Amino acid sequence: MNIYQYSKSALRTNFPALTHKNFRIYWLGQCVSLIGTWAQSIGQTWLVLSLTGSPLLLGILGAIQFLPITFFSLFAGVIIDRYPKKQIILMTQFAAMILAFTLSALVFTHTVTYEHILILALILGFSNTIDMPSRQAFTIELAGKQDLMNAIALNSATFNLARIIGPAIGALLMASFGAGWCFLLNGFSFMAVIVSLLKVKVTPYVRKKVSENNMLKEIKDGLKYIAREPALLQTILMVLIIGIFVFNFNILIPVFTKNILQQGEKTYGLLMSALGVGSLFGALMVSVKSKSGPNIKILLRSSIMISLTFILISFTRTYYYTTILLVITGIFNIWFSTTANSTLQITTKDEYRGRVMSVYSLVFAGASPIGNMFAGITTDRFGANISFLLSGVLTIVLIALLSLWFKLRQTTCDATS
Repeated sequence: MNIYQYSKSALRTNFPALTHKNFRIYWLGQCVSLIGTWAQSIGQTWLVLSLTGSPLLLGILGAIQFLPITFFSLFAGVIIDRYPKKQIILMTQFAAMILAFTLSALVFTHTVTYEHILILALILGFSNTIDMPSRQAFTIELAGKQDLMNAIALNSATFNLARIIGPAIGALLMASFGAGWCFLLNGFSFMAVIVSLLKVKVTPYVRKKVSENNMLKEIKDGLKYIAREPALLQTILMVLIIGIFVFNFNILIPVFTKNILQQGEKTYGLLMSALGVGSLFGALMVSVKSKSGPNIKILLRSSIMISLTFILISFTRTYYYTTILLVITGIFNIWFSTTANSTLQITTKDEYRGRVMSVYSLVFAGASPIGNMFAGITTDRFGANISFLLSGVLTIVLIALLSLWFKLRQTTCDATS
């Protein structure tokens, strides 16, 4: 067997999704685009802090960007069902590219204000409300049902690898040339995914007839189904708690870097990259342990570990220990997220899976505005270290109370049955 045949065999065995030409082309475009996205993320955060000096205004920005998802994500599914996903993604990616170029132009001309960033973030939020579920649903059209899970794993690995590379590049660009170059890089990076989408040839789309009344009724039925299934309800509520008190790194880390560690852009970028390194390790660990299957105990343990790292970070005053703790945080973050996603998909009946996952997406994304506001207010009033401490303690308390409530609920159900 020559090297080419061996490589092809290894690819088919370990990464079968990449043997699908459509997925391979799209995945390569995503690899480039996500690096730009993460570079813009830290550039925008640092720009807002530089313009305003206010953690509260930074929290408001994060809340505004995720607000459209909170109100419109369940209804975005109607658009996704009625129109070709490829065309939807092309439009949303093009819109995001224009927004990135607009922000870079405002920075380069020295006319950018906080209000400009707020408006652009709100528009991007509306675009992402349709874009994110469209890309998730598009994966099966690219890789097929048999290799869907492998495709999802590759997308997760790409996302977390970009989380390492993107902030590092963004920090270097900011330190050397200014934040405007982060936005310019992101704008050009969208071209990679747009070109890849144009090259993708998917099965001809068959238009579906969707009744708005039926859609509303099915959403209601899905919510009732979640409410009567303990494993689903507990997982969703845990995602809500973690989403509010843990997934607010975009607010806490830059303020902690600037005010507590007394460091600049490079350190901020490296700390965000450390979180990405941990997430990448976490993804690899989950893939090794995936045969044992997801369960509530893993969710409980990982959420407690995340909370403990937050508490420890609150007492840290050095870059070295903060980096180590953020790597650990990243590991358990991805462990929690992957387990929650898998638990919902495996536990849910086939006829309810789409609706359950739409609620999961809504809760996951919808918790961000609340979490960003919580982080912004507590950081503004008490400091980033106290905000880390409060987040960790509240998460442990709420997760413990939730677990106790479900145990009592199960005991009551067993006694009455």
